[in-house]
Amino acid sequence: MARLVLIDRDGTINVERHYLSSPEQIELFPETAEGIRLLRDLGFKIAIVTNQSAIGRGYFDSAQLDEIHNRLHEVLADAKVDSIYFCPHIPEDNCQCRKPETEMATKAADLFDAILSESFVIGDNVCDIELGKNIGATTILVKTGYGKRTLEEKKTSPDFIAENLLEAANLIKEITERENKLNV
Repeated sequence: MARLVLIDRDGTINVERHYLSSPEQIELFPETAEGIRLLRDLGFKIAIVTNQSAIGRGYFDSAQLDEIHNRLHEVLADAKVDSIYFCPHIPEDNCQCRKPETEMATKAADLFDAILSESFVIGDNVCDIELGKNIGATTILVKTGYGKRTLEEKKTSPDFIAENLLEAANLIKEITERENKLNV
């Protein structure tokens, strides 16, 4: 059985751009690749889960999103993610895949034979933390992207708060090391 980390894309892995619509707009936070490598070294499967309502709004199409994700894989280089899930719908569609709904998480768990309640969710927004709560996962709010504003607004209660993805990965390392000591 695999352990799983679900990570938001915009504002968590890469710099937040209002409706990022071009591969050239991908700009990783400096600590991103190191954080993902640490999670991989810890044996986690890594899935990106991202709401992409720009598709539903007609700002760009899924082919452009594929180009963006191809570029993301390129800039991550050896810090590979295992899969990327996206929701193309607008909030008014009331779909089951748009965070904080759980369909993307469930698909990732099914693919990797992971238990969602033993997983981690890392993100910068309320919907990321609420997704984690909806699946019973441990949640980490990063202060990048919308994270500082999310904290100030106090609209959600993450299990942990981290400066960035690397600090979140180190928190996960500490948590798993404690779990391993308890299970010995």
